[in-house]
Amino acid sequence: MRQINVLVALALAASIFSPAYAAQHGPAGAVVTTTGNGGVIGSLKTIATIGSTIDPLNGDQNPYGLTIAPAGGGSINQGDLVVCNFNDKANIQGLGRTIVLLAPTPGSSPRHLSNDPHLTGCAAIAMGGSSPWVAALDANDNPIVSPSGPVVDPINNFGWTGPWGQVFVSGPKSPAAAFYESNTNDGSIVRINLNSPFTFDKIATGFPVNHGVPGGILAPSGLTYDPKLDILYVVDGAVNALITISNPATIPNGGIVVKNGYIGGPFASRAKILFTGAPLNAPISAALLFNGDVVVGNTGNNVLYEFTPAGKIVGSKVLDTGVAGALFGIAASGTSPATTRIYFNDDNSNTVKVLSQ
Repeated sequence: MRQINVLVALALAASIFSPAYAAQHGPAGAVVTTTGNGGVIGSLKTIATIGSTIDPLNGDQNPYGLTIAPAGGGSINQGDLVVCNFNDKANIQGLGRTIVLLAPTPGSSPRHLSNDPHLTGCAAIAMGGSSPWVAALDANDNPIVSPSGPVVDPINNFGWTGPWGQVFVSGPKSPAAAFYESNTNDGSIVRINLNSPFTFDKIATGFPVNHGVPGGILAPSGLTYDPKLDILYVVDGAVNALITISNPATIPNGGIVVKNGYIGGPFASRAKILFTGAPLNAPISAALLFNGDVVVGNTGNNVLYEFTPAGKIVGSKVLDTGVAGALFGIAASGTSPATTRIYFNDDNSNTVKVLSQ
């Protein structure tokens, strides 16, 4: 289980993004209503365990990154849940270096995919095809893993500053597919352009971070993309905020600069604070639902909240009644409430679970 210093998060939230953000974006939190049993998640009543995330070969544990494989190949089947472990067998924070696979059905057993030092401290994972891309905190790189397991490119030729979040962006409104990565040290968001060779644009810098050690880090994370609106969602647990960045593919290097509580830079208008403050409580993960709403997971109390694109909370769900720090990594599928599946890593039990009707 990962421990979160909630008091630090709340203190930061009170001091950063307060008067300055209110001046730029209007009041936060207080103008938003909460309906505990509404939205899509209001109709989801069942939580089932998919299976253990402990690596069957070396015992790595504490799952962070989670995604649904959009395509199959090698050892990966389309629809597999792809999970990476942040801790090692001894439960030392940030020393996990494995990826496991699970079929998306309750009672599944983990299948080992990869064990590599370039994966050390795997915090997030994303896929645009059959190859996982990893934000590896302690290795300080962004490796690409083949669907058969070996690392095919560590992508360590860029000045990463604590990789923490990862998402694949592609869609009819995005002029070019790319991966986006967030960092813990400088609160930056980097676009990895899929040229040959890869090129990199640090499109945003300065989002709040708490400079925590592994096991207590809060920084921009939970990167989630809505292809219909061409919006990149960013969760920042350091200030309990949900942020949107519109048309991210056309933001250049240095386009957004956050400093002294203000969003600046030549593309400042592309960034918006959608929501900040309670009931967000040290959130780290997020996922997009079929209706365009975004679910955000609190690590501070293991509660999931559903937000509309306008920033209104329409539903909430307690996912783990145990100690705080259980909720890491969220992925969603489905085209209606009846078919919606919200998968989430539960670090209290080292499992992937699913919320459904």
